[in-house]
Amino acid sequence: MGRNNERRWLYGWLYYKHQHPYGFRPESAGRQRPYYIKSLGRDGGVYVRVAGTTRLADEYMIKELMFEGSNRHFDQTLCTGLSVTDEEIDALCRAMKEQAVKNAHNEEQKAAVKEVGRQQLRSWGVLIERDGKDYPSNAYGILTGATLHVATQCGVFKGSTKEVFVDRREYTGPIWEQIEEAFQFVLRNIHLGAAIVGIYRQDIYEIPPEAIRELIINAAVHRSYLDHGNIQVAVYDNRLEITSPGKLPMGQTLERMKEGYSQIRNEALAYAFSYMNLIEHWGSGIPKIIGKVTAAGLREPEFIGGEVDLRINIYRGQIDGTIDLNYNTGDKKSAGKVPGKCHESAGKVPMSEQEQRIYKYILKNASITTAQTMKLLGVKQRRAREILAKMAESKWLRKEGVSRSTIYVINTEDKKEPSPCTQNH
Repeated sequence: MGRNNERRWLYGWLYYKHQHPYGFRPESAGRQRPYYIKSLGRDGGVYVRVAGTTRLADEYMIKELMFEGSNRHFDQTLCTGLSVTDEEIDALCRAMKEQAVKNAHNEEQKAAVKEVGRQQLRSWGVLIERDGKDYPSNAYGILTGATLHVATQCGVFKGSTKEVFVDRREYTGPIWEQIEEAFQFVLRNIHLGAAIVGIYRQDIYEIPPEAIRELIINAAVHRSYLDHGNIQVAVYDNRLEITSPGKLPMGQTLERMKEGYSQIRNEALAYAFSYMNLIEHWGSGIPKIIGKVTAAGLREPEFIGGEVDLRINIYRGQIDGTIDLNYNTGDKKSAGKVPGKCHESAGKVPMSEQEQRIYKYILKNASITTAQTMKLLGVKQRRAREILAKMAESKWLRKEGVSRSTIYVINTEDKKEPSPCTQNH
């Protein structure tokens, strides 16, 4: 078959077989990817579908397909040009344990954190043992920031395009530090309003902080590190946009991702992130983000792309005044809006001082556990559970998780009795 005929056959096959997104597979093809036109060779004969068009795959895409075809993970392969000492391995183990304790959701989870050692790092693929000596994998370089130019770029833009920069930052170093720096950058650049809860005034962000942090973590653990691009965190007047380099893994789609289906691209990082309590269950991140955002009364996050990179938009609530959370807390139409004059009454919030302290704590920290309640109120476990159960029964709180992972969050469903403010508006 001549080269021109091969090209015609390729385009015809792509058209009639409805264009597999990442390379093509003739009926007689084997399992090894990427597939390519034989006469053109692998470097010049791999074509991919991008935005409805067929184009020649670039070097990064070919490498990505090769890893997928051989069922390997880039982060678990040897990091060339980097060596590691025993002291550096020990330092990473200590730093990871510190992160695990810091990110624990409750005292029980904190107490359950175990030491991590080099044997564990080997089993995850963070270290590679050869002839009795440990070598760093790409995951080691990503975790520590020791190699590979892995950075998180953050920017604030005027309007809804990237035409006018207001501020920009680039964060490097250990990946968990990049996550925290990017998270704090967003919080500094979105609106912060005041929520009235009983007799208290409490700061509240227009986008739930927990959703912001989860989105940045998700980008860090699932992005392609073969792609030389960086995670981009952009704050516009109307939205927060986070772009993660790399196509979706083979078999993953936007719809399946939103449903909680997880296709692990970086296995070593996923194990490390799980140990550090940065992620919980694989695949739970995106559904959790959607839930937190919609529960705050914002529109569902927007998912765009997946063929070259993944872009997720959370549209801002534009909170810049005072919101009375004593009424209509579950009304998505009124969420994020500043009400008019309204009597700041404690009548439609938890009546007891203890319950109000819990409510105020959750507004600030997004959730509370039994152990945190014990510490906050200075009560024993049984009493803390009774108070939380009562608040959940009264619909002030909602219980999430089971056993040691149980947390309580603000219940966004409508209360049984509307407050006078609701009736007046």
